[in-house]
Amino acid sequence: MALSASLIGLFVSAMLAATPIPMQSEILFVALQTAGGVALWQMILVASIGNTLGALITYALGRGMNHWKDRKWFPASGKQLERGHRWLDRWGAPLLLLSWAPGGDLICLVAGVLRMNLWLFLSLVFIAKTGRYAALAWITAQALALAQ
Repeated sequence: MALSASLIGLFVSAMLAATPIPMQSEILFVALQTAGGVALWQMILVASIGNTLGALITYALGRGMNHWKDRKWFPASGKQLERGHRWLDRWGAPLLLLSWAPGGDLICLVAGVLRMNLWLFLSLVFIAKTGRYAALAWITAQALALAQ
């Protein structure tokens, strides 16, 4: 039961961390890895799926913002959105590989506003999120090995 609760907590933490809600999942990930009892591959998979789902929520918020793009108070004009589309066509997809980094949520939001292909979005974000948690697991393992 504790294993399930740990993984559910990690999933929720990782999901919320990829939304506009100010939250970090790395502390819980490192704590669970340090405590042991949960297979590392399960932690990486659960955290990656949760974080990708959170990024999808942020993407959906961006897509929903398009409903108001013709309003006077909307922060981007038609020309800015057009420039954004050109920017996304040229640089946007590879930039999603930085969705794990601080400010990555903004990249996901812009991808939604600019209606990036959903499958491309999910693929790149999942790769980025999984890479981040794998790197975090490796760094934590190295730190734990040094501490012993």
